[in-house]
Order: sequence, then structure tokens, then C-alpha cells
Amino acid sequence: MSPQQAASARDLVQASSRQIEGPLLEVTDLHTHFRTDRGLVRAVDGVSFSLQRGRSLGIVGESGSGKTVLSRSIMGLLPKRNTERSGSVYFEGREIIDLPMAERRRIWGREMSMIFQDPMTSLNPVMRIGKQIGEGLRLHLGMSKEDARATALHLLRDVRIPEPEKRLDQYAFELSGGMRQRVMIALAMACGPTLLFADEPTTALDVTVQAQILDLINVQRRERNMSLILVTHDLGVVAGHTDEIMVMYGGRMVEKAPTRVLFANMKMPYTEALLNSIPKIEDPSHTRLNVIPGRPPDLVNPPKGCRFAPRCSFAQDRCITEEPPLMTAEHPEHVYACWYPVGSPSHRARSAELAANAGAR
Repeated sequence: MSPQQAASARDLVQASSRQIEGPLLEVTDLHTHFRTDRGLVRAVDGVSFSLQRGRSLGIVGESGSGKTVLSRSIMGLLPKRNTERSGSVYFEGREIIDLPMAERRRIWGREMSMIFQDPMTSLNPVMRIGKQIGEGLRLHLGMSKEDARATALHLLRDVRIPEPEKRLDQYAFELSGGMRQRVMIALAMACGPTLLFADEPTTALDVTVQAQILDLINVQRRERNMSLILVTHDLGVVAGHTDEIMVMYGGRMVEKAPTRVLFANMKMPYTEALLNSIPKIEDPSHTRLNVIPGRPPDLVNPPKGCRFAPRCSFAQDRCITEEPPLMTAEHPEHVYACWYPVGSPSHRARSAELAANAGAR
């Protein structure tokens, strides 16, 4: 199979998937728990959402919020030992949460794929780049060794790696961090997946390279009509690169909305705290960074009420004792879990009180 035939085959796969009605991905009440000596860690604790075809979703939260476990749980990349999963995950209209390993391997790479957080540890250190990319092409698309190498070269050009012919015969340790991340993108997109997970794809890269990588993912997503789930801790990263944003805290979804709606009218104090913690270019040198006080919840023994309440400056008695359900804001696609959301009378009163106290000091 030539590179042109392979591209045509991928187009047919994507065209057939677009004919299926309904969302591409539908997750309902997903729980992923880990058995440990301390007890059951509720890493993902009842998350539900859907993703339409060709759309992009940003999953945002601090380390330990459950965002990476959620994406790996959807793909089925977690070990079975000491792991408990329940709920449902429908991909292209079929349940995939309990698929046998043989079926799952047919999905990986060809239908859904992942750009892992650290390419240095994700790429095989003793296998040349061309062979790593070509391996999936030969397995899933039945290409010959020569066609796989030619397609790998084409993919490296797509992700704008300089001197792609040279890179095919190099090892991961011979490349810069930015080039390794581009190889990971090429590897993830090789077989034309319908859904691409990008787990912290810009970690440890400088700001200029971060922007290049994010723009590259966006270009490839549009050209290939892929759906994207972008996992990050940084609201600034998802601001210009996703259609929707889902905020996670303590293993649960605490807010979800179209990107523009969320930034214009965020409701969850945790979302606001994440945004305020981003350093601002206009701030003078040595300005103190805004931090969220306290620590993320212990997911073996989570708080009884709102899991963010112990760290929330606006929490009241009800927040400590009663867990808020997901409520709908003014926009029908905007949901949040907070008894006293940003902009409510009680939130404004508490903000004024905090400002007055800060001024008195």
C-alpha cells in the first residue's frame, strides 16, 4: 500500500465514522478506583460528558484532580490489577469499557490515540524513529516496510521536523525536546485516528515551542477532522485551542462549558482560582504569584461536602456538610457544582469582605 493509498484508506475510515449519528464519545458515570494499603483511591469518581465529532475538549485541573486517569481509563490503558472501573464509555456508538484486549488493540492507534506527557520516556530509546512510526502503520494498515518508511517520512514533514530524512534513522535521545514531542504527534496520528488525546503535550517545553506544538495539533486536527481531548493544568493553554472546557477537582467534574462562555462567565470558585494563578505579563517584576491555599483532597477520605470547600475563600457552612450537584447556568451547555457561584450575591458580599480585610492589613 502506497502512502497515497494509506491516506485514502484513512479518509474512508473517517468518512464512515462521520455517518454515525450521535456523539463520537459518550462517558456516563465513570468511576476509576485504585486499591491501595490505605484504602480505595477514588481517582475518577462519577464523571459524565460527551464529545461531538470534530470538536475539541480541554480537561483542566491541578495535579491529582483525575484528568490523566480519566483519559487513560477511557482508552483502557490502566492495568487491571488493583483497579476498579464502573460506568459506561461509548465510542462511535459501541460500549468499549470492557472490551477484550485483542479488540482494544485494534482500536488503539487506528481509532483513538494518545500523545503522552513525556516523549523521552514514551518513545522506545533503542528503536530508530522511522521504525517506531512505521510499526503501527504495518500492524494496522498492512503496509510494506518500504511504504511504512515513506509514510513515516511524510508524517515527519507534516509535523514540521527539520531534515526529516535524517530524523528517520535517529534515536529519541538524539533529538531536542520539541522534536521528540513532534515525533509523538506524528506517531499518534500515523493511522488516522478519529479521537486524539493530548496529555500535557507541552510539559517541559519553552513558551515558543509550546505555542508551535499547540498550533501544530490544531492544524492537524482540522486537516484530518479529528476530535481532540487536551489534558492540561493550565487554563491559558486551552483558551485558544478548544471548543469546550471541563474543569476537574478531586476526581469529579466541577464545571463544563463552551470555552468562550466559561471565560466570560465562570461560576466555580476553583475555576476562578486556576485562572488567577496564571502569571500576567503586565505585572511588574517580583510580583507575588497568586496561589490556591491548602492541598488537593485526600481521595481515600474525601471531604463530606464540596471537595474544594476546605481551600475555598467563599465557603460557608452548607459547603462543608452538603455536596453540591451539577447545576445549569444561563447558557444551557454551562454546568457547575457550587452552592455560592461566582457572581452570586453571597459571593459578591464575601469578596467585598475579603477586600476590606486585605485593605485593613
